[in-house]
Amino acid sequence: MAGQLKTLWQILVYLLPVVPVTIELTLFSFGLAILVGIFVGIARISHHPIIEKSSKIYVDVLRGVPLLVQIFFIYFGLGKVLNLSSFVAGVLAIGIGYSAYLAETVRAGIQSIPKGQYEAALSLGMSRTQMMRYVILPQSLRLVMPPMANDFIACLKDTSLVSVIGMRELTRAGREFYSQYFVDFQTWLVVGLLYLAMTLGLSRLVAWLERKFKVHGLGERGA
Repeated sequence: MAGQLKTLWQILVYLLPVVPVTIELTLFSFGLAILVGIFVGIARISHHPIIEKSSKIYVDVLRGVPLLVQIFFIYFGLGKVLNLSSFVAGVLAIGIGYSAYLAETVRAGIQSIPKGQYEAALSLGMSRTQMMRYVILPQSLRLVMPPMANDFIACLKDTSLVSVIGMRELTRAGREFYSQYFVDFQTWLVVGLLYLAMTLGLSRLVAWLERKFKVHGLGERGA
């Protein structure tokens, strides 16, 4: 028993230094996903057919191609041309991949705002750009904050995929430890527990966001 605990402790000590790398990768990737997702989400409801159809194709393609394939495409394609590191390639691939899902979330949030909000903004003399920037988008982002937080948790878990391109994050470090010491079950047990600890912490954050950002009257039928 003591030997097992010592092994688990050795694995934990080996893996803990790469936990911040996993968190950093998640933050950069999801930050990019939010920025791109907002613009694509707005484009999805554009009155210009070319913009609307182009954004729909963007979303459909990225949601239809596995994220692992997108990582390979970015790293071995764009990454070789621009000499991108595995970290940058991972951020781009995960960020762009998740932007397609966030775009649909943002679109749904915008469309859930009552038409009276649009009419009131236009009656005040706002342009459509001003209306979207100052009235519609702030309310819709407040509405979609909880589902976006759930996507953030999924993004954290999907960072494990970049281990296939040599990015040394939590999963890659677990594989390294196993290859050196041939300790399989305990290694992946600790890896899983570390991911679980991070996701449980984020789940608590999601629950808090759901309480804080719940907006009564918006997105409800008859509002």
